[in-house]
Amino acid sequence: MEQAARNPQQPAVTFISDFSDIGGTVRDRAALDLHSRRIASWLRERFSPGDRALLPYSPGIEFTTAFSACVYAGVIAVPAPLPGRYRHERRRLAAIARDAGVRVVLTQRGDLPDVEKWFAEEGIVGAVCHTTDTGEGDPDAWTAPEVSPDTLALLQYTSGSTGDPKGVMVTHGNLVANVERMADTFRNDGETTYGGWIPLYHDMGLIGLMLPGLLCGDGYVQMDPMSFLRRPYHWLRMLDAHGVGFTAAPDFGYEMCARRVTDEQLATLDLSRVKFADGSEPVRAEVVTAFTERFAAAGLRPDALIPVYGLAEATLMASGTSGRPALRTGVDAKALENRVLRPATGTEPSRVLVGCGAPTGSDALIVDPGTGEALPDGRIGEIWLDGPCVTAGYWDNDDATDATFHARTSDGRGPFLRTGDLGALLDGDLYITGRSKDVLVLHGRNLHPSDIEYELRSQHEELEGLHGAVFLVGDDDRVDIAPSVVAVHEIRAHWGAERHGRIAVDMKQTVAREFGVPVAAVALVRPGGVRRTTSGKVQRAAMRALYLTGELDTLHLGEDPLLTAALAERRRVTGR
Repeated sequence: MEQAARNPQQPAVTFISDFSDIGGTVRDRAALDLHSRRIASWLRERFSPGDRALLPYSPGIEFTTAFSACVYAGVIAVPAPLPGRYRHERRRLAAIARDAGVRVVLTQRGDLPDVEKWFAEEGIVGAVCHTTDTGEGDPDAWTAPEVSPDTLALLQYTSGSTGDPKGVMVTHGNLVANVERMADTFRNDGETTYGGWIPLYHDMGLIGLMLPGLLCGDGYVQMDPMSFLRRPYHWLRMLDAHGVGFTAAPDFGYEMCARRVTDEQLATLDLSRVKFADGSEPVRAEVVTAFTERFAAAGLRPDALIPVYGLAEATLMASGTSGRPALRTGVDAKALENRVLRPATGTEPSRVLVGCGAPTGSDALIVDPGTGEALPDGRIGEIWLDGPCVTAGYWDNDDATDATFHARTSDGRGPFLRTGDLGALLDGDLYITGRSKDVLVLHGRNLHPSDIEYELRSQHEELEGLHGAVFLVGDDDRVDIAPSVVAVHEIRAHWGAERHGRIAVDMKQTVAREFGVPVAAVALVRPGGVRRTTSGKVQRAAMRALYLTGELDTLHLGEDPLLTAALAERRRVTGR
């Protein structure tokens, strides 16, 4: 409201879907405040502060208005995607609605038929659907709720890369602290325009871009994510045309731009004013280098790409450093497998990791996840966090909250947030090496599946631009075989069955040659067959479950006979 009073005509949110109209649809601060008070008045008449509202919206300006209205009404927002086409997506949304105990589902007229169909199919009870673009509610009847820094503002449901989604309880204090830390870290000010294509039900879009743009910046410019996926150039063109000073994307977004933006498109761009935050999944040195070098011709500064680390449980950003080029550090590969981060000397096998900056919104500690011992710099362990950006816990889940948010070190320090991510501090920078639940432990070695997945894509052109999932079977999954590596990867069907078979054999040889481990099975699936979270993270646990139950829709499956027999016995015993 203060921004609306000071700068009523300033654009608050702009939405671009059709690039024949680069100006897009604009809602200024006065209009955003008016519509938010109208919806908030409707909510206050029917619901109590602390009730939950599910927000499934197509890309556009209505989500921003509905979220602001929830804040105005004291209702806890639950950002969510639309139901989607796939059964697992619709079930996940229903699980979120039930877990949150939503009282109202806010959407817009164009989305209402799909939302109501999903509502009926899943048997959601105790909630009503309401469209926020129909003009109901009296803005002059609105009264402000009582809000403190500890008041819950939203439930940010985790993307579920290693388990069932849980509702992270984000307070008003968390949001304010995160916005302030981001502005300080990236050296943004009130004249910085924020913009991007990330969906607003994802924390990087909502908390990393939209809220800073509204609260401390010069507004927020949103682009339809499908426009980006169809033509990554559209994102960069939007940044240039609207003078966006800060944007963000997961690592795969930068890879797509480096691969698919043409020389002709590159010649039209001026990226000299833009700072990019790269996060949400492992930040790969090859992508940082490719993007930085590719767009230098468009004026991109060497220090414009800023690797960051964050997660929903810490509101968003936990580390990042601006004003310098990204640190790309070669590390000893053998030491890495032994959980030691040691700069390579040039005489041994090495891998290049990207530093994700210094801890910002939280204090970071590297801890041995088994013993709780705090580890010195250079030792790899689980990342534990503390500070004002660490959230209040998981909604209605005391056991998970205790296990994740109330950790203490072996010498009694705490409580800390256990992130589940592995990493190390080296010369003040945080390096992320993987997820603790995903690490492949073989013969005393610790291998990171993302390294294997990347190596497969880089050495096999047929896999370029697609996604893979590498995991172990035969450990704790009732498969009577020694732990064995399985590689699932997307591939296009047009290569044909014979080529698929040769590629699968070559993939096994690549992993054996580069990592010294055998692969017991290669499963090739169609594009989109590897499940990912809303932020693009590969859901390896979900892919492992589909493989174990024989539910993968494969174009080719090359499997060791011993593994085939063990899986058949498991499925006979379990009935799946």
